[in-house]
Amino acid sequence: MNTIVVATGNLHKVQEMKQILEPYGYQVLGANECGGMPEVVEDGRTFRENAVKKAVAAAKALNRTVLADDSGLEVFALGGAPGVYSSRYAGEGGNDGRNLAKLLRNLEGVMEREARFVCVIAVASPDGTVEGTCEGEVRGRIATEAHGDGGFGYDPAFIPDGYTQTFGELPAAIKNSLSHRANALRAALHDIFHVE
Repeated sequence: MNTIVVATGNLHKVQEMKQILEPYGYQVLGANECGGMPEVVEDGRTFRENAVKKAVAAAKALNRTVLADDSGLEVFALGGAPGVYSSRYAGEGGNDGRNLAKLLRNLEGVMEREARFVCVIAVASPDGTVEGTCEGEVRGRIATEAHGDGGFGYDPAFIPDGYTQTFGELPAAIKNSLSHRANALRAALHDIFHVE
């Protein structure tokens, strides 16, 4: 079985990537299982810039080929916010609950609630060479209140197109078949790792 090291300390992301990649024959290890994730200032203006920055830093620090993702939610009525600031929307040290509460407050009374989750995957080799980047998205809309306790982040308020339940309510298998992260990872397997 091939091993992929993921440049994140977020256990939710590691678990999600395991569920998506293991059927393709990949064992997924979080950076913490391989020596720790280096401190990376995510000051890029795009998901791609941040993903590349994390992948290069972790690949050099761990001396391994590393996959990193940067992802977030873009709400069209909010001009694309929270975007690259999704994980710190409610301020530095913000958490999922505060970020979600702020988003729902900012959308009170707003009828146009279309949004998309975006994920950019970057893969870097131990010398810091970027092997490639891939993007995935899933479109949907923001519910007026949170539903379900599955997933993480903004999942309890995001209803993917074609469904009536949020990512927080849908079974993990369904979410992982259509999520932005699943789409980006499948693209990376095909375009960067050349898995058919």
